[in-house]
Amino acid sequence: MNEPDNSSSMHVAYFVEHAPGGLVQKGLCFMLVLSVASVASAKEPPHYQSGKLLQMNSVPCGIAEKDAKTLTGELLGTDSSHKRTEELLCQEYILESETVTYRIRPKDDKHPVLLPVGQQAQFFLQKDKMKLRVEDLDNKEREYSVVSMMPRENSTAKAEPPRAKLQ
Repeated sequence: MNEPDNSSSMHVAYFVEHAPGGLVQKGLCFMLVLSVASVASAKEPPHYQSGKLLQMNSVPCGIAEKDAKTLTGELLGTDSSHKRTEELLCQEYILESETVTYRIRPKDDKHPVLLPVGQQAQFFLQKDKMKLRVEDLDNKEREYSVVSMMPRENSTAKAEPPRAKLQ
């Protein structure tokens, strides 16, 4: 079987064991090595972009079906076999950043928080979801799924550089 490579941890253990000086110096060397290793493995915090929540719409996002049958009706044979269907509506927000306009929906369908339209929000994209927070609300980070993205037409990223006039 292949053994995992523990050469770096063996070097650290050898260094700590054979460090010059007393036990205190060995302990300090070991703490130094551990702190350097933990700093090297620490993740960088996400870079938040800023945007404005322009509007919120209620959009269809599924259908809920309920049987019209009851236990008593089943036993007595009086229930019909009709099903009630009801269209479900979900919140969909339009979030405009400096260069892109996003349409987003809350990941938590059962308890979505109503966001304040017209307010600034900070967000970052992580894999297939958006993490968003609104300072004026409660500054809590929430997950949203991105439905669509469109570049802004008046964006500075799309602007062409000025051309020199030919004479």
